[in-house]
Amino acid sequence: MEGMAIRLQNLRKTFGRTEAVAGVELEIADGEFFSMLGPSGSGKTTVLRMIAGFEAPTSGTVELAGSDVTRLAPFERDVHTVFQDYALFPHMTVEQNVAYSLKVRKVPKPERLKQAREALASVRLADFGTRRPSQLSGGQRQRVALARALVGRPKVLLLDEPLGALDLKLREQMQVELKAIQREVGITFVFVTHDQEEALTMSDRIAVFNQGRIEQVGTPAQIYERPATPFVAGFVGTSNLLTDDAAEQVVGDRATYSIRPEKIRVLKESALADEPRHSRATGTVAEVVYLGDATRFLVDLDAGGRLTALQQNLETSSEDVAAFRGSRVTLEWHQRHNFRVPGTR
Repeated sequence: MEGMAIRLQNLRKTFGRTEAVAGVELEIADGEFFSMLGPSGSGKTTVLRMIAGFEAPTSGTVELAGSDVTRLAPFERDVHTVFQDYALFPHMTVEQNVAYSLKVRKVPKPERLKQAREALASVRLADFGTRRPSQLSGGQRQRVALARALVGRPKVLLLDEPLGALDLKLREQMQVELKAIQREVGITFVFVTHDQEEALTMSDRIAVFNQGRIEQVGTPAQIYERPATPFVAGFVGTSNLLTDDAAEQVVGDRATYSIRPEKIRVLKESALADEPRHSRATGTVAEVVYLGDATRFLVDLDAGGRLTALQQNLETSSEDVAAFRGSRVTLEWHQRHNFRVPGTR
């Protein structure tokens, strides 16, 4: 199909009696930054390996740009994979690492050097071609691996948790860089991660995996604001669900409702405001977590259950927020932020 980079139809994979992937259906558009998000063992990496050709499906088909590649070897597919460990050749220079696949394909030396330098420039490493991998930082080695993957201009780039080995600050920088690079080169990126924030930050769309199945596919805003299942509501963002008696008392019926922590205001119990169209719940602060720029309040509700509220530290310090522990509070949020999770009652 024109405009479709990847189509998976009824894709299944079993290992003995274990069904790792259970009938996945998925379409990914040309030029899309698409993330497969889920906990360990949810099937996302197995799906990526079947797209790459490293694993053969038990049943179902893999299509790339409209062609069935299910039975083709990895080198016969117009895809490239970037792994977490980078797998750079330590005895080669950066430029030689990037040009290696072109050398294997017998591309003439002047052309392969030209393409390697262009690929390094695209990942902001134009001046690093003569260095060895051991002379680079973790983030720079990650970008060399990316340049090596991009040099042949594959139709699809598959990324298997490529930022997992980096420290937090560098990982956050690379999230921004990776999205900018993808936007510039225009290649379809399929990114596997268990990090929800990473997926929300970088993706055009996200597929949330659970136990070998896709629970929801949507934009970051759709996944976060309108989770399709209780699993998605709990896995993407802080789990904040009102159910059963608590939902009936606070919202007015016994369905399952998701309320995001940043939507909730924490007030002193005595500071009850008569705001129309607001939901309220009283409770006791079980714990406070000072995050620097914000504070997370864990509140045990009188109606049952626990909600987490996130409040910006505009004028408060860690000493101020610590005093809330054990205190009585009222939680308040606008009724439009009560999202009824589909499929619940």
